[in-house]
Amino acid sequence: MRKFPHNNTVKEETEINLTPMLDVVFIMLIFFIVTTSFVKETGVDINRPSAATSEQKSKANILIAIKSNGEIWIDKRMVDLRAVRANIERLKADSTHNSVVVQSDIEAKTGVLVKVMDQIRLAGITNISLSTLKN
Repeated sequence: MRKFPHNNTVKEETEINLTPMLDVVFIMLIFFIVTTSFVKETGVDINRPSAATSEQKSKANILIAIKSNGEIWIDKRMVDLRAVRANIERLKADSTHNSVVVQSDIEAKTGVLVKVMDQIRLAGITNISLSTLKN
């Protein structure tokens, strides 16, 4: 309690301590950041073929999608076949693991898939996987 000199009234000071609330908010924020799984996506929906011998791949840092109409998507944007190699080289320089997963639509032409895989190899990556659904 404090006495004020100009009038002899006693006034009680009340104060809300926000520190515990901020601690809880920051702990919750850290919890959600740590438990969130960061999944890379290509930016388009692909109708993948199914395969009985498909295996789960733990890490792939570069994803490429080939749509049924032949469009090639890397990093959520459409690229031309001639730009695949340059994009792969750029993404390869940004990461430590050098593996590529190609998600080709079941209706996509095999020729486009072969050309994309050739561009990936020309970019210096030989660890290439094809994405399928488990039978």
